[in-house]
Amino acid sequence: MDKLILIDGNSIASRAFYALPLLSNSSGLHTNAVFGFTTMLLKLIEEEKPTHFLVAFDAGKVTFRHEGYKEYKGGRAKTPPELSEQFPLIRELVESFGIPKFELPGYEADDIIGTMTRLADEKGLSVVVVSGDKDMLQLASEHVTIALTRKGVSEVDRFTPEAIQEKYGLVPAQIIDLKGLMGDASDNIPGIPGVGEKTALKFLHEYGTVEEVLARADEISGKIKEKIVEHADDARMSKELATIYRDVPMELQLDELKYDGYDGGTLGAIFRKLEFKSLLEKMDLSGGAGSGADQEAIEFETVTRATLGSSFADRLRDVESIHIEAAGENPHVSELIGFALHSKDGHNWFVPWELLDSPEAGALRDWLADENAAKTVYDTHRAEVALHWKGITLRGVTFDVLIAAYLLDPTESTHTLDELAGRYGLPSLQSDDAVFGKGAKFKVPDEKTLGEFLSRKASLLAKLRPVLQGELEKSEMNRLYYELEFPLAGVLASMEKMGIRVNSDGLRQLGAELGKSIDQLVEGIYKGAGSEFNLNSPKQLGDILFEKLGLPVIKKTKTGYSTDAEVLEKLAPYHDVVSSILIYRQLAKLQSTYVEGLLKEIRPETGKVHTYYQQTIAATGRLSSQFPNLQNIPIRLEEGRKIRKVFVPDEPRWLILAADYSQIELRVLAHISGDEKMKEAFLNDMDVHTKTAMDVFGVSAQEVDANMRRQAKAVNFGIVYGISDYGLSQNLNITRKEAAQFIEQYFAVFQGVRRYMDDIVKQARTNGYVTTLLQRRRYLPDINASNFNLRSFAERTAMNSPIQGTAADIIKLAMVQISKRMKDEKLRSRMLLQVHDELVFEVPEDELELMKRLVPEVMESALKLDVPLKVDVNYGVNWYEAK
Repeated sequence: MDKLILIDGNSIASRAFYALPLLSNSSGLHTNAVFGFTTMLLKLIEEEKPTHFLVAFDAGKVTFRHEGYKEYKGGRAKTPPELSEQFPLIRELVESFGIPKFELPGYEADDIIGTMTRLADEKGLSVVVVSGDKDMLQLASEHVTIALTRKGVSEVDRFTPEAIQEKYGLVPAQIIDLKGLMGDASDNIPGIPGVGEKTALKFLHEYGTVEEVLARADEISGKIKEKIVEHADDARMSKELATIYRDVPMELQLDELKYDGYDGGTLGAIFRKLEFKSLLEKMDLSGGAGSGADQEAIEFETVTRATLGSSFADRLRDVESIHIEAAGENPHVSELIGFALHSKDGHNWFVPWELLDSPEAGALRDWLADENAAKTVYDTHRAEVALHWKGITLRGVTFDVLIAAYLLDPTESTHTLDELAGRYGLPSLQSDDAVFGKGAKFKVPDEKTLGEFLSRKASLLAKLRPVLQGELEKSEMNRLYYELEFPLAGVLASMEKMGIRVNSDGLRQLGAELGKSIDQLVEGIYKGAGSEFNLNSPKQLGDILFEKLGLPVIKKTKTGYSTDAEVLEKLAPYHDVVSSILIYRQLAKLQSTYVEGLLKEIRPETGKVHTYYQQTIAATGRLSSQFPNLQNIPIRLEEGRKIRKVFVPDEPRWLILAADYSQIELRVLAHISGDEKMKEAFLNDMDVHTKTAMDVFGVSAQEVDANMRRQAKAVNFGIVYGISDYGLSQNLNITRKEAAQFIEQYFAVFQGVRRYMDDIVKQARTNGYVTTLLQRRRYLPDINASNFNLRSFAERTAMNSPIQGTAADIIKLAMVQISKRMKDEKLRSRMLLQVHDELVFEVPEDELELMKRLVPEVMESALKLDVPLKVDVNYGVNWYEAK
């Protein structure tokens, strides 16, 4: 049987936004509402199997209802920009699903849905309306079911006319009478003051309609009678406003709403853009862009032991590019598959990996290690690390295609070779997934297929090099490439190969201490709750908190009560057991992720962990760490800080030295904006948050209390990250109005910052991008978009990218310069880690004083600013003691 799904787009988007924590992709674009909307669509498609589909949106703020009542929806808070910027993405998502969408100026999504349900009802078509708005219940009929979302969007309550009768004792048409009497604060519909749902239902059960209640007001006793008489016109108007208009003049016909399902390639493309990796994996949509259908023919020669003679060694002099293929994300444990060479005369060789171990391959291994043998490579950092663990050295790389492609457009989520071929109009290439498969399906193909594929990659690298070099020159990023990012790849590889020693016995001891603390917490929680239960079971925990202890229900999920962190934080003031549960969860995560997890990551032959830094991921230029992620060790809890105790020097009597930039992003903001008040704080070595509180609140330093400083700190860092009044209100647990006033006060004081924000947006509109002080670009294709939401997000990105990006550039530049100084001075000290704005070293005792001077000297002079860069240096027998 045919089935039509009608979705109230704005309502569901809003529900998804407030139900999920703020999520964002690597470009900084918020995606939580889009993700929630996506999961709802997938569930509907799977469970309902619709033959027809429509998502209706509100076309604007003004509708025909405003003509009679200008205050309609007037009490609503302004939509947070974090939600507004997602509406264009949700529309794009709906298109990618192949689902029709519709909006019409002057009408709301409710009216479009109301009209469609009437048309479908007349034809006997089965309809499911999905919304978060109870007004929709008036549309229920024999053929129309209303699915109202609960908290969030994953679960719905279904209402047929029978279900409405059972819950409210009303027929669907009386829902508008219910709204007429009780009003609706969310839409600023007044109703009759003092009449809530219970009273309104009582009147409707007795009198049936608003008009009949008004006509028989004399029969009603008490003060409420006066209210009914006084607000009779409000009740009539409220009923009219709540009535969904079902004759919207639109040319859209039911036949145009036929739904034939989605195209995996189209949907996969937007999932990759949004970085919905879990959905890509779950739905097997992870394939790359390149199909390889129009590939040019390519010739190659497979190298054998017989051909590894002196003539082959001579021909290596003509090789210009090499592609090394390694399976797996983590290069420290990669399986090397093989590599291909491309020479200047266009010849290609495929070298099976096992051949490199043979005695005849000595000349080839020497060539790989020869600094004077120039090579173009894709991701030299990864290749160098992967080869290292096989006992092979890679040197002589003069150009890295991946780093260049990343710099030229860091907003692209990936820069695979098949994508680069398409981007720059070069011969097409199949994706890795198409050749090898993905996940459990991964399989190395036969030698001929593999040799041809890797030869195409090596050939493509040679073609990409001059193109990318020209683009770097044109974009004025040669210095950024050759003096910072390219040499940094070698620095990172050296750090990763070195690794950092972990005291495994100390880690196990810490795990035992955590275990004791967790046991004590659990015992206290059981005592406070009055019974034992499974703390890791949301259902059992929900029963204890909301049924046994009677705490207020904040949010529900498909399985019952929500007990996520946001809910527990709101419940903490009501009962001590909730605070204990929050601490239990933090300690349990420390135990599993950072004790048990780190123990698994220790390499047996070195006794160290060897993290891997991703250099070409973040649009801001920041590095990210994985396998393991050492940048996210939680240090707010003392137990989390203690994790750092197990990171120790590799040599006896050596020390760990840590150097940390102090408030680098705010110092960059002071320089870029030229704001005199902010510069004054740093030039006089004042605490910038205290200074901000003094200026914003108009008080002396002595009058700044802890709360004032906390608020000043939140807005200082919030400005750097383009925070909105909504975001600040969430951080400080204050109202949006208070947050907006705070931001306004801030800009009234720091007028240079305000000018910078205005000027950088104008610059972005002219150029289409913004730059850091080292000319790192961030392209903003939506900066001149007619769509307000897209444009607003681009404007905020324009404001914060130069600040965050310059801070990232400075610490990376410092890493390159320190590495060179240590090498030039033949120091034994080693750089081990970069963690946000901090660098970690292991240092012999006889070099400690020198390193205490050298490291901050280089870090503070890495880039000249109008305010001083400040570095805090500490040392100790482990990383914990060095903080």
